[in-house]
Amino acid sequence: LPALTEDDATAKALGYVEDTTKVDAAKYPNHKNDQNCANCNLAQAAQADGRHPCSIFPGKSVAANGWCATWVKKVG
Repeated sequence: LPALTEDDATAKALGYVEDTTKVDAAKYPNHKNDQNCANCNLAQAAQADGRHPCSIFPGKSVAANGWCATWVKKVG
């Protein structure tokens, strides 16, 4: 899948960044640097390039170390 970019309208609306350590702490005060797409319940198994398809961004892949405001801790 093609990579989601931070310039994508939906990505911007949800605060998506390719690097979880670069999240705007003032805008997202509950964010923690150990939260990332790889450990999000909405992301699917990694592709060969290490990026993950995500149910929030159909047809696009997100960075394993990315983050957005819909992050939900993976269970199991």
